[in-house]
Amino acid sequence: MTQPRRILLIQGHPDAGAPHLCHALADAYAAGAAEGGHELRRVDVARLDFPLLRSAAEWEQGPLPPALEPVQHDIRWARHLVVVFPLWLGDMPALLKGFLEQIARPGFAFEDDGNGGFGKKGLSGRSARLIVTMGMPALVYRYYFRAHSLKSLERNVLGFVGIAPVDETLIGLVDRLDDAARAKWFARMRMLGRKAA
Repeated sequence: MTQPRRILLIQGHPDAGAPHLCHALADAYAAGAAEGGHELRRVDVARLDFPLLRSAAEWEQGPLPPALEPVQHDIRWARHLVVVFPLWLGDMPALLKGFLEQIARPGFAFEDDGNGGFGKKGLSGRSARLIVTMGMPALVYRYYFRAHSLKSLERNVLGFVGIAPVDETLIGLVDRLDDAARAKWFARMRMLGRKAA
């Protein structure tokens, strides 16, 4: 049996006004986590009010938007992060990227070592799963496009702050999924949630 874990589920779909496949996948994961006895908190990026960063100085020295202070607390609390988002123009939506830029600040995501380096990774000891939906076949994205944006997210954001390992679930051809295919994906999400994987 899997030991109970603390999970933060980050909904990265930028449209909070209508239900999307990303929301249903997140709900299935959350249901599985509850069945597995895990503690789970949720963040819906589209419902948060924060500006985009426009300078390095703002990122290094500007105040964290008040809406994101509880999110940093939840990330510190969690031992496993699950990020759900659609692939848009080959990458994560701009709102999710802006959210990560705001969250991953010096003093939280890493410590400056005083010598021009980044010093200690501030979020070590946490794992992550990326659940990504897309219109193209997942194998095309993974092998032809080499999952370039996911590799960048894993290496340049999550790995940079110490989050590892990072696993991926890629769901392609989402516009063609029938009810049976959706049900299989929801069952897989529930299984992952039960395992806190």
